[in-house]
Amino acid sequence: MQQPQLQPRLRARTFLHAAVKLNPRRNPFLLRRPAASAGGAVAGVQLTVSDSELSSRGFAVRRTAEGLDVAALNEVFARVGFPRRQEERLRRALEHSEVAWLASEATGRPVAFARAAGDGVFNAVVWDVVVEPSCQGLGLGRAVMERLVAELRRKGVGNIVLYAEPRVVGFYRPLGFAMDPDGIRGMAYYRSKQNQKQQ
Repeated sequence: MQQPQLQPRLRARTFLHAAVKLNPRRNPFLLRRPAASAGGAVAGVQLTVSDSELSSRGFAVRRTAEGLDVAALNEVFARVGFPRRQEERLRRALEHSEVAWLASEATGRPVAFARAAGDGVFNAVVWDVVVEPSCQGLGLGRAVMERLVAELRRKGVGNIVLYAEPRVVGFYRPLGFAMDPDGIRGMAYYRSKQNQKQQ
C-alpha cells in the first residue's frame, strides 16, 4: 500500500495544560472526564473504546515500550511530518517515558503512539502523539491518549501538559486539556548560535 505524500508543516506550537486538582470548584481548567461510555473507566479516566473492542478491530494495546519497533515508529513519525529521530536516542527516551501505543495485530507494527516524560509523581509532559496516516480518523489517537492519561493519573500525577500545533488543539480539548489555563504560559528554551558562541 502506497503511503500518502505529506507536506511539511509549520512548527508553531501551542501550550496546552490539564490541571488536575482535588477541588473542581476552585479551578475551571480541570482535566475534565469525558462523558460516560461503554468503554469503562481506568484510574478515573473514561475510556471511549475498550481494549477488547480495539482487539476485535485488529489493534493490540501496549502500555510499555517492550516490543516496540523503533525503526517502524520512526517511519510513522516521518509519514505524519515529524522529524526522524536517531534510533539510539529514541530508545533512551522511551526508557524514561510512560508509553501507550497500539500495534497492528497483523504486523506488530505501531499504528498509534503517545508518550509522556516527567517526575512520575507531580508532573508529566506528553510528547510524540502520532497515528499512522492510513489509520487516522478511527479514534486511535484518542485511545492512546486516554490510556496514557489514565496511567499517569493512576500513579497520582496531577499536572499533565503538552505542546500542540494550532491545527490539533481541537483534538486535545475533549480529552480535558485547556489552553493556557489560569494565565499559565508555556516557555521553551532555545539555544541560539549567538548564545552558543558566548559560552
